[in-house]
Amino acid sequence: MDIVLYYAPIACSLVPFVTLTEAGAKFEVRNINLQKGQQKSPEYLKINPKHKVPLLVVDGRTLSENAAIQTWIARTFPDARLMPRDPWQELQALSIVAWCSSGIHPFLTRLNAPLRICDVPGTEDSVRKLAMESLFENYKLADTMLAGREFFFDHFTAADAHFYWTFRRGKLFDLDLSGFANCMAHFDRMEQRPSVQKLLAYEKSVQAEFAKAA
Repeated sequence: MDIVLYYAPIACSLVPFVTLTEAGAKFEVRNINLQKGQQKSPEYLKINPKHKVPLLVVDGRTLSENAAIQTWIARTFPDARLMPRDPWQELQALSIVAWCSSGIHPFLTRLNAPLRICDVPGTEDSVRKLAMESLFENYKLADTMLAGREFFFDHFTAADAHFYWTFRRGKLFDLDLSGFANCMAHFDRMEQRPSVQKLLAYEKSVQAEFAKAA
């Protein structure tokens, strides 16, 4: 099986990098420099008109959107237990993955690029303020879900990988996240996992490569 992951540093493409690593899958990583707009190059648009990462290519077939990608990885590598075995719990895990994608990620985008939401002069601070309020509301929900637990379920799943990205992205905005102790503890546990350490080392190498080419 030939697996290719299109990846960009910092972006949510780190999620399948982590879960593919957890699964012990052999995969090739192809880096996309978002700062240089490579996601909108004719070559990339040909295989992914959505011009986003991640994109998974399996034996020449493309799959986009993290919820679908995580489902494929979990089903293809069942021994990795990337989803709970119980059918109801599996759906709950998919619910968390979808929530990370559609319920948390958009507010991170607003914080990062407020002008994509409203280009009226002088509105950036307001967009960021409202986005932070909604982001914190979601972090509070996650903090409650993680109370007294190491992970969202009885063991590490794809839900943990995806929430790790959403919380890490929030930390990169230098927000005061001290009110979310359970999320912080989850983040620290995730950073100790070999799969995440491998991802962080890889990310650092790609950032250095991109900086050289700038």
